[in-house]
Amino acid sequence: MSKKKKKKFVKSKKSGGRQPKAQYIKDQVKELFVSNLGTGFSMQQIIKQLKLRDMRSKNLLKEILFGMESRGKINRGPDGRFSSAMEAEYIEGRVDHVNPRFAYIICEGIEEDIWVRTDDLKFAIDGDIVRIMITSHAKNGFRAEGRVLEIVQRTKDEFVGRIEVSEKFSFVVPDNKNLHFDVFVYPEKIGKAKHNDKVIVKIAKWHDARNRSPLGEVIQVLGKAGENEAEIHSIMAEFGLPFQFPVKVEEAASTIPVKISAKEIKGRRDFRDVTTFTVDPEDAKDFDDALSIQEVKKGTYEIGIHIADVSHYVTENSILDKEAYERATSVYLVDRTIPMLPEVLSNQLCSLRPKEEKLTFSAVFHIDEDLKISNRWFGRTIINSDRRFTYEEAQENIESGEGDYAKELVILNDIAKRFRDRRFKHGAVNFETTEVKFKLDEKGKPLEVVPKIRKDAHKMIEEFMLLANREVATHVYQLKQKKGQQQPNTFVYRTHDLPDPEKLDNFSKFSARFGHKLETSGDISKSLNKLMNEIEGKPEQNVLEQLAIRSMAKAKYTTEPKGHFGLAFDHYSHFTSPIRRYPDVMVHRLLWNYLEGGAMPDKEPYEKRCIHSSEREKNAADAERASIKYKQVEFMQTMLGQQFEGLVSGVTEWGIFVEIIDTKCEGMIRLADIEGDFYDFDEKHYRVIGRHNKRIITLGDKLKVMVARTDIDRRTIDLDLVQE
Repeated sequence: MSKKKKKKFVKSKKSGGRQPKAQYIKDQVKELFVSNLGTGFSMQQIIKQLKLRDMRSKNLLKEILFGMESRGKINRGPDGRFSSAMEAEYIEGRVDHVNPRFAYIICEGIEEDIWVRTDDLKFAIDGDIVRIMITSHAKNGFRAEGRVLEIVQRTKDEFVGRIEVSEKFSFVVPDNKNLHFDVFVYPEKIGKAKHNDKVIVKIAKWHDARNRSPLGEVIQVLGKAGENEAEIHSIMAEFGLPFQFPVKVEEAASTIPVKISAKEIKGRRDFRDVTTFTVDPEDAKDFDDALSIQEVKKGTYEIGIHIADVSHYVTENSILDKEAYERATSVYLVDRTIPMLPEVLSNQLCSLRPKEEKLTFSAVFHIDEDLKISNRWFGRTIINSDRRFTYEEAQENIESGEGDYAKELVILNDIAKRFRDRRFKHGAVNFETTEVKFKLDEKGKPLEVVPKIRKDAHKMIEEFMLLANREVATHVYQLKQKKGQQQPNTFVYRTHDLPDPEKLDNFSKFSARFGHKLETSGDISKSLNKLMNEIEGKPEQNVLEQLAIRSMAKAKYTTEPKGHFGLAFDHYSHFTSPIRRYPDVMVHRLLWNYLEGGAMPDKEPYEKRCIHSSEREKNAADAERASIKYKQVEFMQTMLGQQFEGLVSGVTEWGIFVEIIDTKCEGMIRLADIEGDFYDFDEKHYRVIGRHNKRIITLGDKLKVMVARTDIDRRTIDLDLVQE
């Protein structure tokens, strides 16, 4: 009997007599059956499970079992095995495998996730859909518990990892931190892989037993671990990103006529003689939006937002369309772009390059000095961009008032600023998150981590894109009123729900630790903006911005005409980037259909495409973050042993996440590695507390840390706490 059980047994003796021992055994029997609903046990198995050694205990067990049977608490089968009479509760959910010891099962319709030991997962992995049995319900602050009975759907059976080769066997150690096993590979199944290569391994056989690794076969060698190409290819494979376009897709793109016919030009509004230019990042290759401006009367300007007319070239249900839909978005890794469309389209035909005639889909507005929009026009156009600006060039001309199209840039910037101010007054939230970029050498090695700085030129372009997106969505939504429809026309919206009150309350408490007050009642947007202004330029800015975003709902694509909380728009869509986002292609097609007087299409197929696009967008964002994290880890490899100031950005039961202020790289201090005391996790308050010294470390605290270890495979940085 364990020490824990002895202690419990001794305490129960205080009530006198033999009853406490019987009660103790009865409690253990109940727990055994409740934790194993649907499982039968022989008498000997129960004796072994309860570790009963003396005859008196065994006799007590018999009495308890027969008594429970007579009261209908347990059943005895023909083979003499006992099992619970309780009806098992079954439910399906998705696995969230958070650490090697346990996972949560996220079930639709259930507020709290179900806790499952890793040993009870039947080798289900993160993201799998499983059927589980509830073994104990939530009570006394503890979560409901369960065990996996069946794996309904595997999310994937191919994994990226580093192979460790020996004479008689090999193991592939997965890169994904949510996979808590190695894959066993027989020598004849490793192909051309060599020790320490990055590979893709396909599972040939899963095992239910926790102590048996799945069997796999190497299907692709990506290169030597640690080399840039191998690591980036690993990230692409991990997130299911395509390495190239199918040959037939490339062929279809190459056969599209380059010359624009006179008939096509005749059917479009001509902007070729109107001042037009693009403003994009210095390294951009696809220019999918341009601005035009001309004064129509004193103080009133006609401003055109011209977007590459992708839907003209990519027709619905064509091979190009199907490939674009499957990808749904371009993905921007640190050293490359994985485009949604083949290069002949994204960088040539559809790219609004200067001094070239291009087909566009445009939103054109007459805007006066009071920002009143007196005229709105949407339709297909042709343009000829006069100039390609980088953001830096446009910014220089705005600030100096000199150079190419400086007058037009200054006017546009002034209008954009006032649109922006008005948007914030109407409740938009000013989330100016700090992003980083890397200066890389010719081999892809990071030389420097540089925060991206957004100036007026960036915000100017953003504001006119927001204007076009809002006006397009509003126009289509209001068409129903003209036709007397009960339901709005089918359309693709970009929506953003109100923040979760509980998450917002938690964020308010965290921000208070820095001396910033966030009112969670009343005008939430105004309070958030006040906070964002207060923290600008301060060390805690990035941490609090990230936490604020986490407290918000996630934006998504949907056919439901709901509003956008973050932008304070009643209706909003994505119209302005069809080269890199499939929802924009859908928006162009639907808008053109309504402009031409077409009938309203069925909503359901578009909703399915919206869900797919939202999922692919999340996958792309995760891949982009993984590539940034890889470069951050690679960069911090050169900083081993160095000390930095950092801010606590997250707290878990096994460690403290710290964002280094200088480099914006995040690492973790393992609680087990902190010298001088043991630290316990206070989940409710997101903090850890020293058992003896009572030191509290919580979100937002400033700590001095030392870079202890880096792991490229897992993309992790281990930090040590520097005791002061």
